[in-house]
Amino acid sequence: MKTLRPELVHSMKDYSAKLLIKDLIAGIIVAIIALPLSIALALASGVRPEQGIYTAIIAGFIISMLGGSKVQIAGPTAAFASIVAGIVATDGMNGLIVATILAGIFLILMGILKMGNLIKFIPYTITTGFTSGIAVTIFIGQIKDFMGLTFKNSPIETVEKVTEIFRCINTANKMAIFIGFISLFILIIWPHISKKIPGSLVAVIISASLVKILNLNVNTIGDLYTISSSLPHFSAPNITYSVVRNVLPDAFTIAILAAIESLLSCVVADGMIGSRHNSNMELIAQGIGNTASALFGGIPATGAIARTSANIKNGAHSPIAGMVHAIVLLITLVLLMPYAALIPMPCIAAILFMVAYNMSEWREFVDVLKESPKSDIIVLITTFTLTVVFDLVIAIGFGLVLASVLFMRRMADVTDVYGWKYIEEEDENYDEDKDSENISLKYVPQNVLVFEITGPMFFGAADKINNVIFDKSKKAIILRMRSVPAMDTTSLNKLRELHKKCKKFNVVLILSHVNEQPLQFMEKSGFIDDIGRENLCNTIDTALERAEEI
Repeated sequence: MKTLRPELVHSMKDYSAKLLIKDLIAGIIVAIIALPLSIALALASGVRPEQGIYTAIIAGFIISMLGGSKVQIAGPTAAFASIVAGIVATDGMNGLIVATILAGIFLILMGILKMGNLIKFIPYTITTGFTSGIAVTIFIGQIKDFMGLTFKNSPIETVEKVTEIFRCINTANKMAIFIGFISLFILIIWPHISKKIPGSLVAVIISASLVKILNLNVNTIGDLYTISSSLPHFSAPNITYSVVRNVLPDAFTIAILAAIESLLSCVVADGMIGSRHNSNMELIAQGIGNTASALFGGIPATGAIARTSANIKNGAHSPIAGMVHAIVLLITLVLLMPYAALIPMPCIAAILFMVAYNMSEWREFVDVLKESPKSDIIVLITTFTLTVVFDLVIAIGFGLVLASVLFMRRMADVTDVYGWKYIEEEDENYDEDKDSENISLKYVPQNVLVFEITGPMFFGAADKINNVIFDKSKKAIILRMRSVPAMDTTSLNKLRELHKKCKKFNVVLILSHVNEQPLQFMEKSGFIDDIGRENLCNTIDTALERAEEI
């Protein structure tokens, strides 16, 4: 386990002027990429355009400086758009600030408690389901601006937005659709023309120029929002019990999303640069970065895979590149932010369409549907549907519960308790040298029953202990447990019930080949002393000898 030390400290040991130049170039290029994305994601989240840049500046700088990855770039991401928009709509900016601060505290605690590796226990079907669901909600949420629709109502939920789109389809603006498709066309073809200059920047410049020069009747950011080029400033939230109670589920969801996406981004980055990140330090940095972002006017942030990849491809060597990216955005905020008012809303919608497509993971979604067992497909579709129809809080919570229940059912299905087949001692076909795997042919003394337990013994499978057929005329019952990797309290209580029944009729209960976790659990609970240590045997042969003595 690495110590909780920022990667920046390690990177500075062999740092040089040559590496600094590489980091400066990478940081500047990533800032150019992040600028239009930060504005677009802020608008998708229901906040002012500059708040996306505040997030990239504050959280981006802190997470790079304190994080556990050499090349991680943090900022606003599409994963948060729908949940942030929901919080702002129901609890206002104060609720969002409180939720983000709480999420930051959760992330810091996760890092301090060394929970970085626990994120891997979130099932792939859940992450794929809600990621695809978020992509759909972003896409639907941008149809209004892409087509220049005029809504009569202000829907919050995705289903309500779909209904409003069909209700107001006759208000579509042809010029807005034209600009939207021009922007979308540029975003699609530009990567084939240039890898250095981001297509989103080209689309913004060309679309804004067309609207201005041709004087097109298309809404721009300046028509809908008041843009400020002021620096981020401290804003203390009004924290009350009712606010905390309302936003606590959202805060937990933000923390989980930030942890999953940031650590996933770190893993991708590790593969690209041949390094290893410090997951716990990264979580602490994410927590501090999100808390600071909220206090200085920003929104939730996490590691951005696309921006991190661009950082690596442009030569980044250390966290300095991420810090430079934040500084360049700060300079841009002061000098160029007023020009953001000229960006057409259909162009913003087109950028978010591409973001939604890139994060949709539709190929992975289809692969799960084709290749996975029914239980995984159920979890995937349920999480996806709940994300689209309701929200991420419900989707992730219900998805985790459903995945856990279905997993326990699978584990219960593979757990079995069955009796041996027996041979008589004088059986001519008995061969002591027979393959040891064919254990059912071992000689068992008279008045002894042997039962094999396979699979984990937990509450979902505890009732299978009842498969032990009790016969009070027998002198001993052997439970062979070599294939039991773990057990819980419910299963132990079932064994206690069996032991009590055995004691009542003077039948000795013998345990054979108990593995480490069950053995420690039985020792701690005193069960070994209850059955007698002489009745705890290392092998089945020893257990059979003990039964024969009885």
